[in-house]
Amino acid sequence: MTNLEKRFDALVIGSGAAGSIAVKELTERGMDVLLLEAGRDLRDEDFIPGPPPKKMKQLGLELVPRAKAALRGQHIQSRRVFYMPSSDRFLVNDRENPYTTDRGLPYIWMRSRILGGRLNAYGKVLNRMSDLDFKAASQDGFGTDWPFSYDELAPYYDRVEETMGVYGNPDHAPALPDGKYVGPAKLTTVEREFKERVEGQWPERQVITWRYQAPNLERVPRGILAARATGRLTTRTDAVVKRVTVNSKTGRADGAIFIDRVSKREHRVFADVVVLCASAIESVRLLFNSATDRFPDGLCNSNGLLGRYFMDQTTSMAFAGAPDHRGEWEQDDSAPLDPFYGASGGVFIPRFVNLQGQSGSPFARGFAFQGAGGRFPVPPGVPTSFGLGGIGEMLPAFDNRVTVNPRKKDAWGIPAAHVKISVGENERKLVDAQTQALQEMCDAAGLRVNFVASILGIASKNVFPEADPLTRFAFRRGYRIVFSLGSAIHECGGARMGDDPATSVLNEYNQSWDIPNLFVTDGACFASNGTVGPSLTIMAVTARACEYIAKQHAEGSL
Repeated sequence: MTNLEKRFDALVIGSGAAGSIAVKELTERGMDVLLLEAGRDLRDEDFIPGPPPKKMKQLGLELVPRAKAALRGQHIQSRRVFYMPSSDRFLVNDRENPYTTDRGLPYIWMRSRILGGRLNAYGKVLNRMSDLDFKAASQDGFGTDWPFSYDELAPYYDRVEETMGVYGNPDHAPALPDGKYVGPAKLTTVEREFKERVEGQWPERQVITWRYQAPNLERVPRGILAARATGRLTTRTDAVVKRVTVNSKTGRADGAIFIDRVSKREHRVFADVVVLCASAIESVRLLFNSATDRFPDGLCNSNGLLGRYFMDQTTSMAFAGAPDHRGEWEQDDSAPLDPFYGASGGVFIPRFVNLQGQSGSPFARGFAFQGAGGRFPVPPGVPTSFGLGGIGEMLPAFDNRVTVNPRKKDAWGIPAAHVKISVGENERKLVDAQTQALQEMCDAAGLRVNFVASILGIASKNVFPEADPLTRFAFRRGYRIVFSLGSAIHECGGARMGDDPATSVLNEYNQSWDIPNLFVTDGACFASNGTVGPSLTIMAVTARACEYIAKQHAEGSL
């Protein structure tokens, strides 16, 4: 075993949404930080543009490139809904990185081990959560509230949006707080028509633009670039963390043991503070795999809640064409064009059910919709494409959990994660409402629906009505490959925050109740899941936690 002798002020594990912000906030506050990333560094050739995207009605099929990716070892990663071969390079080899699930309860885990993590492959939509999310339990009694309010997190949302650069508009939506934007976002012609028709029939369904990250042509996450500029960041890629180490005398974390991904040699590093940013499932897995005599059931697990209340979001999808707009598509010029990722943008419909003062819904919480139309090249005479997806909130459930499977190990001999998650009756009612809304909004907008589907099955009577029988057969047989829990790629929970050590794993600053110098700031900390993507909230929560860490460390408390 090789020891790296220098002791750092802080060790950050994971370099994605949480880790990239953590290193920025800690180094800018004067701390000497070591960043460990399990995957390789980025390369210039990773961002060479591939062939132009195919028209939208074919997205979600792509059977041949999916099969090729599966043969290369990505039989799970190739199941993502919006499959683009150019993203394969950023995602893991599933043979090297296995996980297990309960029989009959499939779960798709999209994973990235590379500098920047899934920031290299995510949709770049950055929406804020609100007190409709943070204080949901006070409104309906399910789960627990977050240990802070929106007003307490808002300054950190501001700070992160300024770092990332976000395009958007002040829409004043009840369920979606406005942010700090570097420029406006636009709708295409077909999206504007969709907005007019939907809002004309359902005024409460506000159709707005995406709020999305500005192009980053430097490729390395902006938080990491900012940390490097301080001169106080050390980065070690190809570092597969095996366990967080704990001093047997003090009971405090003192670093980690990692395995070099290529040579498979073990190394040990030391730090005053350990911050887990590895992603919800990975951080929980690491805490279980770091069990000691003093913490035999895993770190941060004295109350038995580690891994519990794991959540994802319920997905539904409609693909359609606009017959009145044949052969039409538009290049959005709101932001500078990224030659690798292309242009961002689209429509977003914030949650419009179970808002403050509303009642009578057959289910708790709610859902939102995100999509795009008229942004993808189509041949002359072919209706322009329109896709719209539903994002529903799962209730936190005690039996939905992440553990480890000691009988299944990854390529470095580390026990794999085991995921057990299923939908309850509330989610079934919620998904039914999602698919009904998808169908009726497409009909109202004059779109010709190719299919409506969800994690519960195909909801439309016909699929691709103008396609050949083989295409329709392939879709009906293959849609289950991509439509299951996990397809939202918005997993969270498992080490939830709270204000009571009996009912939570972390306090309001993401600090372990059991080990005060151990923090978890990625999606594992979520007390509930909302109806927007978690990325921006992960970043804001991380910024808030790191401000606290730096202050406590400077005072000698950590």
